[in-house]
Amino acid sequence: MNEPDVKRLETLLHDVPLELTVELGRIRLSLAELAGRLGPGSIITLDKLTGAPLDVRINSRLVARAEAVAVGDRCAIRILEIVEKE
Repeated sequence: MNEPDVKRLETLLHDVPLELTVELGRIRLSLAELAGRLGPGSIITLDKLTGAPLDVRINSRLVARAEAVAVGDRCAIRILEIVEKE
């Protein structure tokens, strides 16, 4: 796609809502396990190691990997890598 086509596409789709999610990690639990472990102060260990890149998804599709950063008093992400295909 050349530059004018990209700009035209951006203009056409600029207000289409997208859901961006950042996945810290996953775990699979049965309902009984979850009920037994979930509560105030609970710690549930996820499958990602500390410092591992976070998955960035747009409408459930993996598009990038990032790291967590602080910006003032807010959480943010810094993109480390763009993922071409999932």
